[in-house]
Amino acid sequence: MRVAVFNGPNLNLLGIREPEIYGTTTLAEIEARLEEVGAELGVTLLFSQFNDEGRMLDAIHNCRGVVDACLVNAGAWTHTSLALRDAFAGVQLPYVEVHLSNIYAREPERRHSWLAPGAIAIVAGFGADGYELALRGLVKAIHVRRSSGARVEELGDAIEG
Repeated sequence: MRVAVFNGPNLNLLGIREPEIYGTTTLAEIEARLEEVGAELGVTLLFSQFNDEGRMLDAIHNCRGVVDACLVNAGAWTHTSLALRDAFAGVQLPYVEVHLSNIYAREPERRHSWLAPGAIAIVAGFGADGYELALRGLVKAIHVRRSSGARVEELGDAIEG
């Protein structure tokens, strides 16, 4: 199984950017931990970080037929980008949305996600550990879908077992 891991704007600054909100773990450290988890799960991970929304859109488009699913922390674009939502809808790949902070406990403008309606799940507020939780849940959901023929919309109920 192949999973693309997309990180949006400013996530390259993890570890130094507002550590009281985002923690002190760097993006490289998150990716290293995910590689360990991916190896355990038999998953190949493809990592990307973007400060340019157009480049991220192109990368999502290029995933079709290349990966089985995506893990995405779109950062601030979560709250503003219909284009990202439309890109994920267009490529029809299952994805989990992940956030370091609990976006629903923050400023009002951060409490809405344009990506959430199309996501299998959202993991928010667990810091860097949220990436591992999101990857494990995503992989389990994909395995359930493959074994049961369930549609993406039905995966949330299916993976609770």
